[in-house]
Amino acid sequence: MSEQNTQTGVAIIAPSGAPLDDSLIERGLQRLAGQGFKVHSYYQPDARFQRFGASDVERVRQIHEAAQNPDVQIVMALRGSYGMSRLMPLIDFDLLANSGKCFVGYSDFTLVHLAMLARGRISIAGPMLCDDYIREQPVEYTLQQFKTCVSNTTHFVEFETDATQDLHVQGKLWGGNLAMLTHAVGTPYWTEVEDGILFLEDIGEHPYRIERMLLQLHFAGVLNKQKAIILGNFSAYKLAVHDNGYDFDAMLTYIRSLIDVPVITGLPFGHVSTRASLVVGSDAQLKVAAGQAGLTMHYSL
Repeated sequence: MSEQNTQTGVAIIAPSGAPLDDSLIERGLQRLAGQGFKVHSYYQPDARFQRFGASDVERVRQIHEAAQNPDVQIVMALRGSYGMSRLMPLIDFDLLANSGKCFVGYSDFTLVHLAMLARGRISIAGPMLCDDYIREQPVEYTLQQFKTCVSNTTHFVEFETDATQDLHVQGKLWGGNLAMLTHAVGTPYWTEVEDGILFLEDIGEHPYRIERMLLQLHFAGVLNKQKAIILGNFSAYKLAVHDNGYDFDAMLTYIRSLIDVPVITGLPFGHVSTRASLVVGSDAQLKVAAGQAGLTMHYSL
């Protein structure tokens, strides 16, 4: 894909929520094309249904058609929000895995990453058209991370962390939205990696809810099977007076006291404008020294 980036076809599908502003979609499509991609949009504004980009049947049709389009190499989600859960029994994930396409998105799209992981295929936890490409002032880091990621077979993300212990581990990179991961545990759509590097993020979840979800993964035996856990951004929650000093840091201290696996903070990933692209299923190396972390991913698209 790296040698043919200007010819790479990107399909935009609406697997979950509808855009908040349809008038900005064309801007996003043009900006994606400006990166050198040939864009195929499957989203139809008049097909919107309730809070979703289209009906369940129509959204599945978009996913399958994009996977079968010979001119498409990358399938990118229009938006996250909610809706993928309803489609899981309806999607032919073997078709998606065998299509050779690379599927891209985050948040609600975490379920697709799990499905590809189960079938030995990589995918990218990366940008979506909304709102990464529709912003009036796009974030260069986010867009460049994606283009660099799909143009190479090695990708690197560097960030500051509060971890004081030096670390050097290797493992398969996996993870995504914490709520979606805990939502999948115990279902046919759960996929688990042992000796992996697990990354997590979420939005609008109070620290006690984050703790509860992490405890669910811990009680299910997931966390202690990892080489490391990397936390991205957890934002848009509000503390209350009765929390009485219980905040994200207090929650994190408690979780770290429970598990033997290093928990590394600071990953530029989540529901934030400055977001790295992460290759789910890649062979990864995580190095931490002197408050700096580096995550190197090796993969083949």
